[in-house]
Amino acid sequence: MSEHRHQFAITNRWTGNLGTGTSSYAAYSRDHVFVSEGRPDLPGSSAPAFRGDPARYDPETLLVASLSACHMLWYLHFCAVNHIVVLEYEDQATGEMVTEPDGRGRFTSVELRPRVVISAASDESVARSLHGQAHEYCFIANSVNFPVTCRPEMIRLAA
Repeated sequence: MSEHRHQFAITNRWTGNLGTGTSSYAAYSRDHVFVSEGRPDLPGSSAPAFRGDPARYDPETLLVASLSACHMLWYLHFCAVNHIVVLEYEDQATGEMVTEPDGRGRFTSVELRPRVVISAASDESVARSLHGQAHEYCFIANSVNFPVTCRPEMIRLAA
């Protein structure tokens, strides 16, 4: 089977010049906006721990969100093709990052905690096992160098 290549592009525009640019560490805002034609703008900043605006999305949170969304989309796909009817899906995902004294940092882990409600006619053991398959196929999880774990809560509706 031949390899398929896909490209993804976005414009990231810094909007944080407060009048003097980056003349000092405190002189500028970390605010930026992600722009992609035909989509709503996504306001970004750095994390609040790094002088960012807590009302905007930071790269670290977006990385955790990308892992959560990719896992969910693969999971829903595998449920659909395996006749598992998912009625609700909500993931309370968390990531842990450490920083060094010199400012460098890295993620050490991400944990996905999806709460999945399936129909009474669905097989709960199959539904649970499909999380492993979703993890194996997740593009983002396959691209990171730290562990991504999944601790699902399965709820099967009564007949």
